[in-house]
Amino acid sequence: MANQEIVWVTAASLLIYMGIILYFVVQGARRTKSMADYAVGNMHFSPWFVGLSLAAASTSAATFIINPGFIALYGWSAFLAFAVFLPLGKYLSLILMTKRFRKQGVAVKAISMGQWIGNRYESKSFALFFAVLSLLLITFMVLICVGMTKVLSQALQLDEILSLALIIVFVFGYMMFGGANAMVYTNTIQAFLKLLVAVLLLVSGYSWVSDGVHAFWDKVAAIDPALTASVNPGSPLFRDYFEIVFCPFVVGVAIVCQPHIITKSLLLKDEKDVNKYLTAGILAEMVFFSVVFVGFYARLSMPDLAGVKMDGIIPGYVVREFSVWMALIVILGLLSSGLATLEGLIQSLSTTLTTDIFSRFLSKESAEPTRQQNLIFFNKVVISGLALITFFLARDQLLFPKLSVGIFAQLGVYAFFSAAFVPVLFGIFIPHTPRVAAVAASVVAVLVHFGSYFGGITSYLQGSVRNPAVSATYAILSSLLVGTVLHLLLRKNNL
Repeated sequence: MANQEIVWVTAASLLIYMGIILYFVVQGARRTKSMADYAVGNMHFSPWFVGLSLAAASTSAATFIINPGFIALYGWSAFLAFAVFLPLGKYLSLILMTKRFRKQGVAVKAISMGQWIGNRYESKSFALFFAVLSLLLITFMVLICVGMTKVLSQALQLDEILSLALIIVFVFGYMMFGGANAMVYTNTIQAFLKLLVAVLLLVSGYSWVSDGVHAFWDKVAAIDPALTASVNPGSPLFRDYFEIVFCPFVVGVAIVCQPHIITKSLLLKDEKDVNKYLTAGILAEMVFFSVVFVGFYARLSMPDLAGVKMDGIIPGYVVREFSVWMALIVILGLLSSGLATLEGLIQSLSTTLTTDIFSRFLSKESAEPTRQQNLIFFNKVVISGLALITFFLARDQLLFPKLSVGIFAQLGVYAFFSAAFVPVLFGIFIPHTPRVAAVAASVVAVLVHFGSYFGGITSYLQGSVRNPAVSATYAILSSLLVGTVLHLLLRKNNL
């Protein structure tokens, strides 16, 4: 439990931090006159800032708070999955997809991922399908809110449900107004803070590694030899190389097909800025993904993990191991890791729901300024609804946790990008993909993901704890197969 000095210093620092965020929100709100302004901004952003915004938004509380707990419990096998093979797939996908996605998005004036897909396949129904499917991303919001709640409640000695409510009211509240014009700058601040915290966390275990690598691994192995093995047959998630190498890599390739990740490139105003954007984003992400190694330090400092739930391992480690001022910086960085992604999810998901669903109910005869004002109002209503849903789901995860909220989030998020992968991939690289092929691929992905997970298909998906990366891999490969076969059969008719 945090001492009183940390409580007061953290509280004061959070108020200052909140003030800085609100300043940029106010500045962004002044420039937001339409849903396009809210979604992709109307300012010329530095590609380096947008790249840092990408890194901040796509490496979240999961990377800094939740995933290191998997490493603390399951060791090197979990590290390989989360910090090596999943990132490799993600970097490759970003490099191959970003330029083409951005080019086509600009050409069709898309401001959401659902709109991009609907325009690409000339189907409003397909856009609506993805708008509804995007509700699965709420599970990721829940993960972030739970992770931030664990940090805030320990730092301020607050009740977890009260901490959760404060986080949701503040973040969802200011995201009603700021949008992309503010988010690039808040994400950039958060990215720099996260970089500092990543370094602090990685060097916090110096005493454990000062005697050399072999001595460090001997200390870890003394707790449990399975922690230093490249496979962990006794774990529910990292039992062999299929779960450690193949599935994370496939998931990493498809994971960029989330609206708060792939649509970030639409903020760039010039094609020549894309390489700078990718360089800044990928280099920052490499640092962020390495933070999960801190799970080893946490396990060494708490060998038996007595009375510590997995999602509370890293917050407990920070409060226990760091001095007041160092703990303060790390706490702010951990909160920033959640805020950056949560902002991106709120912005992208509310934009999708507003433009692809609620805009259908507005009169087409209204003057454009009136229409845009109505859309912005609807967007605020949507954000309010997302806040309520997220609160009650996160509250349930806090009160009745299983292994980790990470499993809950992966189940929903993996379903979404499994369904989006083939339509985005084919839409980018195959100009005349039949609409039926893309639609069928998406539907198959959803059915296979949930069907195999809940149906216990293969030994990987049996038992009380199941691996969503496995069901997502089945879904992505099945979707790719169905999409390819239908494309080859139907392309002549261009259905």
